[in-house]
Amino acid sequence: MFHKPGRRACRINRQQHLGNSSIRAGGGSGSTAHTPLSQADMRTERTSFLLALGLLVSGFCSRVHCLPENVTPEEQHKGTSVDGHSLASSNTDFAFSLYKQLALKDPNKNVIFSPLSISIALAFLSLGAHDHTVTEILEGLKFNLTETPETEIHQGFQHLLQTFNQPSNQLQLSVGNAMFVSEELKLLDKFRKDAEAFYASEVLSTNFKDSEAAVKLINEYVKNKTHGKIEKLFNDLDVLTNLILLNYIFFKAQWKTPFNPNHTYESEFHVSQNERVIVPMMTLYLETPYFRDEELGCTLVELTYTSNDSALFILPDEGKMQDLEAKLTPETLTRWRNSLQPRRIHELYLPKFSIKSNYELNDTLSQMGIKKIFTDADLSGITGTADLVVSQVVHGTALDVDEEGTEGAAATGIGIEKLSFQKTTVRFDRPFLIAIALKDTQSIIFLGKVTNPSQA
Repeated sequence: MFHKPGRRACRINRQQHLGNSSIRAGGGSGSTAHTPLSQADMRTERTSFLLALGLLVSGFCSRVHCLPENVTPEEQHKGTSVDGHSLASSNTDFAFSLYKQLALKDPNKNVIFSPLSISIALAFLSLGAHDHTVTEILEGLKFNLTETPETEIHQGFQHLLQTFNQPSNQLQLSVGNAMFVSEELKLLDKFRKDAEAFYASEVLSTNFKDSEAAVKLINEYVKNKTHGKIEKLFNDLDVLTNLILLNYIFFKAQWKTPFNPNHTYESEFHVSQNERVIVPMMTLYLETPYFRDEELGCTLVELTYTSNDSALFILPDEGKMQDLEAKLTPETLTRWRNSLQPRRIHELYLPKFSIKSNYELNDTLSQMGIKKIFTDADLSGITGTADLVVSQVVHGTALDVDEEGTEGAAATGIGIEKLSFQKTTVRFDRPFLIAIALKDTQSIIFLGKVTNPSQA
């Protein structure tokens, strides 16, 4: 469930820019003997369809040169880490800022990304950054360094990763990091130890001279860690690449009240005012948290998983999508969380879908102010020399929503080289948003946008 965030120990506003996402309607479910609603009953003047689904985590940060050289990771771990709720609030700020960048780039495209994966990867990178480079990374992520000491930030990440990877019978969630290192690249002991201590990163020796083999090795690793959902993170590598920092996430949860597959039927979805597509539409009758926001002109329904984590679906009124997107802020989310009340939903309609994306983030991060890592970086905390630069930052996400629940995965790779009692009906057949959250960290783990659930 969504909960009110705690006190703010660290604040982050983030913006990032991504591209190239796709969506397809999930598994076919043709007309059945039980058809809750005919197409004739569906409204026809709907604009494009939006779904925001994204992996947004509480707690991330990045920056290492501030870590005292005479303090070991073990000693630093004894300190006080950033409050989890504060990290969640900061990451919510980042997620919404990033979402706005994606939505503005192409309002008619689907969007799906994992703010958590991207931020963890950059935090990991910052372990090896010094001076203006580390400051630029952190400011690009919108952290307030005067409020949150760097050691507390990394301890917060450490605690977050440990929390995510706790065994659970009701939720599959794994988040991890890895380094693929060229045999010729000698990592500083401090960087290697900090990476292992704070980010639980494993180190894999890689022959980057055989670029094709290196790409295959990394992609196979990602595919395995994401249970086959992210099959191809890297298409190729720069010829000078000799280090890859990687983050991966896998998530799978079942609805507390599942949809009956026998009630899924083919129905119209209004992509735009002039375009409609046929999608498998799931239906449900249940009591669940609900809120009608008259101020912003949208309807919210929260669906809970058996683990008590949840997905928040936000359905703007017709013609209100862009207005709503502009007002997505942590304060808005807090108000929504506080306003949700149990409501008997007599008819809930939600499309069954699968979304995938692949993004090149170099330009996006540069537009956000994170430029030095690509051109004039000081990553001397990695090897002790100042001749390393980031060659590419790639990100992939996949998410499926069906009658049983939700399954999603994401990966981020950084290549481094030298140099509501009324009868209530809610129909998600036009643009809407969704945020999937983890109750323990109060984090949104997926955020995205869908404009056409039938696109492959």
